[in-house]
Amino acid sequence: MSFRVTHELHRRRFGRNLGVGLILAGFIALVFGLTVVKVTSGGFELPRAEVQK
Repeated sequence: MSFRVTHELHRRRFGRNLGVGLILAGFIALVFGLTVVKVTSGGFELPRAEVQK
């Protein structure tokens, strides 16, 4: 039983897919981080109704 040598095209495709995956993961982490900061900073609170007498 022998393993076939990986073709050069598959190595390039794997490298490209890995790069795109890392960029996508970074973008998702950035959006998640911005969301966490926005929610915890208090800027996400609903406006309070003023009581009139």
